[in-house]
Amino acid sequence: MVFARRNYHLLLIGVALVVVGFAIMAIEHELDGFWSRNVAPIIIVAGYLEVIWAILWRPRASKRDQ
Repeated sequence: MVFARRNYHLLLIGVALVVVGFAIMAIEHELDGFWSRNVAPIIIVAGYLEVIWAILWRPRASKRDQ
């Protein structure tokens, strides 16, 4: 299997963060609103970083595998 179960969980969390960030931007239609200008981009970047981490994360090899 390419990904472990934890990879899929991390990937789903990252995608959910990205969706929530874009939803916050869409809900608040103000250009200068606090949520759409400050909070949502931070959540989106955190989601993308989580997705990257989910792709790159590998479980440690156990002593049996060596």
